[in-house]
Amino acid sequence: MNTQNQYIHDITKHSFREVFATFIKAESFSGILLFFCAVCAMVVANSPLSEWYFWLWHENLGFSFGTHFYGFRIHDWINDVLMAIFFLMVGLEIKREVLFGDLSGFKKAAFPVIGALGGMVVPACIYFALNVGTASWHGFGIPMATDIAFALGVILLLGKRVPMALKVFLVTLAVADDLGAIVVIATAYPSPEGLHLSWLLGAVCVIGVLIALNKTGVRHLGIYLSVGVVLWFCVHHSGIHATIAAVALAFCVPIQPKIQSKDFITLLEALPQNFKNLDVNHRTNALLTNEQVHLVSTLAKDSLDVQNPLLRLEHALQPICAYLIMPLFAFANAGVDIRGEVHMNIDHIMLGVFLGLVVGKPLGILLFTFVCEKLGIAARPQGVSWGHIFGAGMLGGIGFTMSIFVSNLAFESAQSQDVAKISILLASSVAGILGATFLGFVKRPANA
Repeated sequence: MNTQNQYIHDITKHSFREVFATFIKAESFSGILLFFCAVCAMVVANSPLSEWYFWLWHENLGFSFGTHFYGFRIHDWINDVLMAIFFLMVGLEIKREVLFGDLSGFKKAAFPVIGALGGMVVPACIYFALNVGTASWHGFGIPMATDIAFALGVILLLGKRVPMALKVFLVTLAVADDLGAIVVIATAYPSPEGLHLSWLLGAVCVIGVLIALNKTGVRHLGIYLSVGVVLWFCVHHSGIHATIAAVALAFCVPIQPKIQSKDFITLLEALPQNFKNLDVNHRTNALLTNEQVHLVSTLAKDSLDVQNPLLRLEHALQPICAYLIMPLFAFANAGVDIRGEVHMNIDHIMLGVFLGLVVGKPLGILLFTFVCEKLGIAARPQGVSWGHIFGAGMLGGIGFTMSIFVSNLAFESAQSQDVAKISILLASSVAGILGATFLGFVKRPANA
């Protein structure tokens, strides 16, 4: 009986581990983790640990050499340095989609890209109309953003109730939206100190070096990342937000692998026989000959060289961003102390952000894609109804990460930032609930 109970216990434990591992690897988990960190930030910011929470992010982290300090506040390390890694991954994703994915051709890209354009223009217009003539008008970029992790997490949780084509549409729209957000950050939110042309010229020269490395066939990612650090410093001091350097670096990362697939296949086909021929004595021990060790080492090296550098870097960064950088950003930025007096009536920040995300996003996406199809520019994906498009537009109203990031750039006042963050959290929650509920009741088209 004890043996049987132990067997059942082992099977249950093993199954639990497999289920937990599968859940952790699921794309929807990153959105759930983000939400959990945001909730934790709000709880801690309004608890007895509140003072410690806000003190922590303003502490300096670095080293001193003589009278000079080299480093940043912890908050700046997260928002400027770690988020540059996140933007590097976003840039790699955009480049991959433009070259090989759903943004690779006009017909494939037109429908979601025009939808993304509508999802940026209409929310920005709503916010601007409500805040024109006030000191808060430049927050128009806040409701323009879509958080792909949250939006995709919600739509994946719906499972088979939504067509796969809609999931592809939302992902493609979010990628195009990220590109739009990058353009807005680079152009609309320069440093208050203005542009420094000498550093900007230095950044252009470094980008030239990266392009030259790509053109001359350099494939070592370490070289690109090292030059990318220099580019980050130049852009950081130029007056443009430093995360733009990461996007520029991503666009310079090479596509072509060092070894072509056909050559690697030839190696794989010859390896077993060569490996067997070297084992002339048919030994049964675990030791390999020097020649066999050389073959295995060659295979390990070539298995890296045959991989696409861009995809290899994107694959390496994805878990770091999903499970470390984005949750840490959420925990560091979503906390707002609402126990005291929060001036929610600062201009119309709250109303502009809320209506921009909850109303402007779905309205803009639906309107622009509808006109796009009626004008014959592009067609709606097969099996996707206009109800699905509107529901996906609602999920596009989940701004969170990008919206909070933009709010930090748009406002210098801590009170304005707090109002914007509360509005983003409220609007994103409402958009997610409305979008998931709406899509749960939308039926597929009859011809799907």
